[in-house]
Amino acid sequence: MYRTNTCGELRLSDVNKTVTLAGWVQRIRKMGGMTFVDLRDRYGITQLAFNQETNADMFEQANRLGREYVLQATGVVRERYSKNAQLPTGEIEIEVSALHILNAAVTPPFTIEDETDGGDDLRMKYRYLDLRRQCVRANLELRHKMAFEVRRYLDEHGFLEVETPVLVNSTPEGARDFVVPSRMNPGQFYALPQSPQILKQLLMVSGFDRYFQIVKCFRDEDLRADRQPEFTQIDCEMSFVEQEDVLNMFEGMSRHLFKVIKGIDLPKLPRMTWQDAMKYYGSDKPDTRFDMRFVELMDVLKGYGFSVFDNAAYIGGICAKGAASYTRKQIDQLTEFVKRPQIGAKGLVYARIEADGTVKSSVDKFYTQEVLQQLKAAFEAEAGDLILILSGDDAMKTRKQLCELRLEMGNQLGLRDKNKYSCLWVIDFPMYEWSEEEGRLMAMHHPFTAPKPEDIPLLDTDPASVRANAYDMVINGVEVGGGSIRIHDAGLQQKVFEILGFTPEKAQQKFGFLMNAFKYGAPPHGGLAYGLDRFVSLFAGLDSIRDCIAFPKNNQGRDVMLGAPGIIDQSQLDELDLIVKTKDADK
Repeated sequence: MYRTNTCGELRLSDVNKTVTLAGWVQRIRKMGGMTFVDLRDRYGITQLAFNQETNADMFEQANRLGREYVLQATGVVRERYSKNAQLPTGEIEIEVSALHILNAAVTPPFTIEDETDGGDDLRMKYRYLDLRRQCVRANLELRHKMAFEVRRYLDEHGFLEVETPVLVNSTPEGARDFVVPSRMNPGQFYALPQSPQILKQLLMVSGFDRYFQIVKCFRDEDLRADRQPEFTQIDCEMSFVEQEDVLNMFEGMSRHLFKVIKGIDLPKLPRMTWQDAMKYYGSDKPDTRFDMRFVELMDVLKGYGFSVFDNAAYIGGICAKGAASYTRKQIDQLTEFVKRPQIGAKGLVYARIEADGTVKSSVDKFYTQEVLQQLKAAFEAEAGDLILILSGDDAMKTRKQLCELRLEMGNQLGLRDKNKYSCLWVIDFPMYEWSEEEGRLMAMHHPFTAPKPEDIPLLDTDPASVRANAYDMVINGVEVGGGSIRIHDAGLQQKVFEILGFTPEKAQQKFGFLMNAFKYGAPPHGGLAYGLDRFVSLFAGLDSIRDCIAFPKNNQGRDVMLGAPGIIDQSQLDELDLIVKTKDADK
């Protein structure tokens, strides 16, 4: 038996017991005739003690150890003379009588500590070492616990976990597919699923009634902090439901997770329409941990000779409470922030509320104090507040710019506390959005989303104004999940395909199996999918989902540890009947 106990469980009550531990050397401290070794495993750290006087050979052996050596140590549990209150095992140590080096180790390329000296690229290359760090392992343990609680909650509510295929057919719409060539069908390709959407709808047609799956999904799209080429969804679907049924069920699941994992009693979640989210926050995933809602100022500031505002299609602002103390340098930095290419504003106007209630602005020469007092009243601003204003010739674009400014101010003023959670449902999304690239309407969610029943007549007359029976859960400005009530009528599905530019032949080719299945009696159904990676990262207070995935990809979509993607042998290409073109092919 390699060990009788783990490195995290021994306490004062175990004093005088003979135990055997196994693990990795965390650190070594040499103090004259004593050497102390911190032995680490997944469960914690226990101090091993070696005394030159009582066992000189063992003492010499301990002094030759290196960091990350794998050891087995047997000895007696003793009370520590110098206790460590930072460790659960900090009141005891092991007086070692037998030591076995199970595996020597070279010096690791970075320190295996919570505060490591390794950069992101180095830690990703040696991810198996990075995972030894307690702070990283804790993220994976949290992920396990959340997945376990999800399964428990859904099982208790009658959901069946059903696995769906990983090799499926490529479908139009949505993000780019990862494709897989078929050796047995030369010239043909599978795709890795972006989600099990169609398959879970077919399970509803099959009468499964309540389905879920914690499933890997794949999207070949540009990466950012909350995206990876492969990610994990908590994928769910229910039959004989309306929107309210789905929201109540999965709000309940979120409440369960917050209570069990974080010890937080989540209140009933507010609902916000997509229209209001864009109007007041410039985002369909508003961060409602802090206020600073947009105020539209067209009626207040237009028509006074300031051409930037007079020619604008939208003027809006935010009020930063207590920020009137911002210096001119700080405001200039904010101006440069909104003028960055990623944001694209042309400039920034500000107004300070002075201690005596007067308003001092960067455009004073165009506005009287009377007008500036109307500006103050529009925000219900008080002495010490700072008003920041943007304008533009495109209302939606300007709101998005103002959203970035609002979030930046939230960061600067310390209003985006990771330990505070503000959750809501965003509902009533548009069914379609216009794509300049495609020159047509595109489904905002996916083409299987049902329109709101009262908007169905508009499909024939004004499809751009149709609202979808769709909903997203947003936590702290992050979309952690979303879904919709689905179309279950073949005729309505055909009409939606037509609006999206599908000919009947193309629709039949791509989705004929789904539309044919509807003809055999499809129940009303709906569901949603949570991003497990995003949910875990929020609970862990992480800036990137990468830190709660065991073996993530970097920002270029590469696994630097495995060297993937990589070049495959010509024999494999020949077997697949593929020709790979390289950049040097013409040379």
